[in-house]
Amino acid sequence: MELYEKTIHEVAGELKAKKISSVELTKQVMDHLEKVEPHVQSFITITRDQALAQAAEADKRLAAGKDVTALTGIPLAIKDLLCTKGVRTTCASRMLETFVPPYNATVVEKLYAAGAVAVGKTNMDEFAMGSSTETSFYKKTKNPWNLNCVPGGSSGGSASSVSADQAFASLGSDTGGSIRQPAALCGIVGLKPTYGRVSRYGLIAFASSLDQIGPMTKDVEDCAIMMNAISGHDPKDSTSANVPSPDHLTDLKKGVKGLRIGIPKEFFPDAMNEEVSVAVKDAIAKLSGLGAELVEISLPTAPYGLAAYYVLAPSEASSNLARYDGVRYGLRVPGENIVEMYSKTRAAGFGPEVKRRIMLGTYALSSGYYDAYYLKAQKVRRLIKEDYDKAFEKVDIIATPTAPNPAFRFGEKTDDPLTMYLEDIFTISINIAGVPALSLPCGLAGGLPVGLQLIGKPFDEATLLKAAWAYEQSTEWHKRKPSLRKD
Repeated sequence: MELYEKTIHEVAGELKAKKISSVELTKQVMDHLEKVEPHVQSFITITRDQALAQAAEADKRLAAGKDVTALTGIPLAIKDLLCTKGVRTTCASRMLETFVPPYNATVVEKLYAAGAVAVGKTNMDEFAMGSSTETSFYKKTKNPWNLNCVPGGSSGGSASSVSADQAFASLGSDTGGSIRQPAALCGIVGLKPTYGRVSRYGLIAFASSLDQIGPMTKDVEDCAIMMNAISGHDPKDSTSANVPSPDHLTDLKKGVKGLRIGIPKEFFPDAMNEEVSVAVKDAIAKLSGLGAELVEISLPTAPYGLAAYYVLAPSEASSNLARYDGVRYGLRVPGENIVEMYSKTRAAGFGPEVKRRIMLGTYALSSGYYDAYYLKAQKVRRLIKEDYDKAFEKVDIIATPTAPNPAFRFGEKTDDPLTMYLEDIFTISINIAGVPALSLPCGLAGGLPVGLQLIGKPFDEATLLKAAWAYEQSTEWHKRKPSLRKD
């Protein structure tokens, strides 16, 4: 096994034992990254020189034996909507093609403080709006399991980079499923933390009440390591929760005996892909066999989450993206007056999906329609949150499919936005409720990965990780590797 094929916890041990250096490890990863990048197209910006400099600093820490963490010297990737000082941050949009932030996002700062190495910025759907990474201005990232298929979105580049061993882990962001759905489609682990668990400072916002940053990793233990590094209160983020962050490794290997797992009937519709349904039901049965108690539950308002989301998220996007006007930073297209400059800049800078959502949001917030759309969606949001609260009075976690289908082919859904939006039908209500959820590999459908989604109580990521680890250890799905094939 090559070094770059291993997990964080495996290579961290070798680094601490001084069997390898971080510079050696980083060179191997970078060489592999650059070799497979023409096939998978995971990155917008590759930072080889910075990575090698950070690796040399990590080796000094490792040699001194001071401030060494589980991430010291480990090459990681960062989604290109997290600000990185001195490295351009584009949000996969023409609008920010030349934007170089003067500061780091808090999560990036935390990774650097832990001694991690950043290999580059990953491709994504433009401004995180999409489920396939097809809306990027720069390129279409491929799914390493089948290069003719999408990797999911919007964190498609983050997912494919981990799946193709271009990085040991990556940071993604999740507004309606953008960590979990691509994790499922690329056969890796992805965790959306509780809203407020991880600082959003330095995240270029899509929908501020829904966005959350989280880890995408090769296995569950690595996910816990990443959560330990990025969690915690941040006074720079007014939505950051001032609650203690536990060590997510402490109870990881304690098993699921006596754990109550809720199975919501609304998440297993007849229209779902049959192989996906079978794989997820088999995974749930495996958890039962490991000692968990299965409880049938109902989340009656969860199916309305999709409709509510596509009022709430575009409304917030309409407000957040108003700042891109050609005045302060980013693209500027000159006009004869300021209104013409605004118009030309936004017309040239935004892609079709971003424009669609800005128009939807602006309409929903406009005079005469606010009560009919936005206010009503907020009321539905409250009902969905109450559904989850009631369910968690009976169970400890909830198990569902992550996505209704395996990875689909390029162009298959781009002409029908509603069909594309339905890819997030099992993930969106979790963002609306603000609770944590994790996706991990649980099978194959048509030779492509299937994800099991585990949903947890607010700020109880530790229980999710414990259940996920128990399932993972009883199967081989996380050890399956893609072959970069085309068919």
